[in-house]
Amino acid sequence: MKKLFIALAIILASYTVEAQIKTPQASPKAYIKQTVGLTDVEVTYSRPGARGRAVFGNLVPFGKLWRTGANENTIINFSDDVIIDGKTLKKGKYSIYTIPKIESWEVIFYLSTDNWGLPESWNDAYVALRTTVKEDALPTPLETFTIGINGLDPNFAYLEMAWENSHVSLKFEVPTAKTATASIQKTLGGPTSNDYYAAAQYLFQSNGNIETARIYVDKALDMSTDKPYFISRLKSLIQAKQGDKKGAIETAKASLAASEAANNQDYVKMNKDSIAEWSR
Repeated sequence: MKKLFIALAIILASYTVEAQIKTPQASPKAYIKQTVGLTDVEVTYSRPGARGRAVFGNLVPFGKLWRTGANENTIINFSDDVIIDGKTLKKGKYSIYTIPKIESWEVIFYLSTDNWGLPESWNDAYVALRTTVKEDALPTPLETFTIGINGLDPNFAYLEMAWENSHVSLKFEVPTAKTATASIQKTLGGPTSNDYYAAAQYLFQSNGNIETARIYVDKALDMSTDKPYFISRLKSLIQAKQGDKKGAIETAKASLAASEAANNQDYVKMNKDSIAEWSR
């Protein structure tokens, strides 16, 4: 009887977990991903509705800090540094807080992103950037709070926020020209030492053409002024695989000296072990 009771309890507990009621959120979550030039911009936020309520000046008081949406933080993520109002906002993730006023909004990019609504304790040191944008009246009321990234140009776009009769548009500039120029120069300049190293490492690890791997690792070392220990280590392994144990030992000794100078004990041990193995 006791076993039967326990079994029934387990079944009921399982049913209770699986039968949880699902209902729609009052402020549904939304996600935006937009590429501006060569910069990825992502926004995650919740969208409250007016539902017959007066919003600004009532539900959202004028002159007071607002979470800019509902529920968890409204979060924006930039893949590159951007320029806002002549100031640099470093790439990364920020909460967006605002202070709506009748003719303008203050927009604040805040470093802490794990709050439910407003932070329990505001910290000015977490303010990455603060700016003010002009408020424009909408001709038709907007029922649901909306964020968009519009006015796309290769070098800039506008972060737009609107609700009820209020609309603001914040311009941000992206480093498209700088990124594109760097990409062009890198491509036209040909492969780098790291490119040759990566190619040699792939061929070695995938049992590809070992002769080609040797050519690539030699090029990687030739292009490196400091002869990194990890490139020398790869060359020694390639030489050993080619059957050149004498050459592998000499290269491993160079890698050992460099790894000791860099205090990388992992490579020190690997090189010592390989030298001992190839010396037998």
